[in-house]
Amino acid sequence: MKSCYVNIDRLTGVVELETIDDIKIGDVIISDLDKGTCLGTVITEPADTERKDLPRISRKATDQEIHDHAALKEKEQYAFDFCRKKIQEMSLPMKLLSTEYLFGGTKLLFYFISENRVDFRELVKELAKEFKIRIELRQVGVRDEAKIVGGLGNCGNAVCCRRFLNNFSIVSIKMVKEQGLALNPSKISGICGRLMCCLAYEYETYVALKKNFPRIGKRVKTPQGEGKVVKHNALTGQVSVQLDEGKEVTLAFSEASIADQPKAAPNPNPADKNKKTGNEKPQTKEKQPDPRDRNHNRPRNDNSRSPGRQGQANTGDPDRSKNNNHKNSNK
Repeated sequence: MKSCYVNIDRLTGVVELETIDDIKIGDVIISDLDKGTCLGTVITEPADTERKDLPRISRKATDQEIHDHAALKEKEQYAFDFCRKKIQEMSLPMKLLSTEYLFGGTKLLFYFISENRVDFRELVKELAKEFKIRIELRQVGVRDEAKIVGGLGNCGNAVCCRRFLNNFSIVSIKMVKEQGLALNPSKISGICGRLMCCLAYEYETYVALKKNFPRIGKRVKTPQGEGKVVKHNALTGQVSVQLDEGKEVTLAFSEASIADQPKAAPNPNPADKNKKTGNEKPQTKEKQPDPRDRNHNRPRNDNSRSPGRQGQANTGDPDRSKNNNHKNSNK
């Protein structure tokens, strides 16, 4: 199977699609994506791919379809202004970002950002009454806002999400620490306020370069003496070691070897305490009485129990016994 990269629009960006026959760079094609039918421009030559789940190019677009789609794009600014006006009139807590007509005028999309859930049912009714088309409002996040609005990153170039990134990968603070960057939010955050996407570009390289490095905090031996690793430099292959005397030296990680750790005294084995030595006399252990034999050696009192289980217990009082016999004789 062959695929090529197609530039859909500034919101969707560049996507990889399964090609059809006779596709070349510059062709305008039509494809069905998640948000609907879209029109895009081929930017790479078809090449073999192993991916099986790619969307497929439906066909090439005709000149009339290209002209009609350009006319729809010119109406997006009016739709944007009208929607923003209605938002202000209804005092809705939302910020409108962009408006987009899908190919063929089948749907009109409005992208907005808000900190909370917004009840925009009345807004949808007003928009549908004005444009006589299917309306869809989509709430996006701050990273999508940066992709739609655009801007310059800390490097001075346009943000990556606006130029070529389609899917936002996970960026964690672990990547920042692995690359030895300062944990300064102003230096590691993008215009969206999140960690910069470019932190993930070189993370795997840093992990591979530092694979054989001694860990930070590990004691090592150096030609200058023993010390503790305090810093890594993966690009130059060097480590910084804080010597015991207080001096910090920088050298290649191959020159630093792991220092011998002092062996701790072995813990005494509890079983050794019970071992008998030659000078010790064997201790005789008293046999504990068995609870079951608690009444075994107790003198048996015949008067303490009644002859049968159904009778009353005899307390050994002769007067009471006489009274009991007297009652039985009167029955």
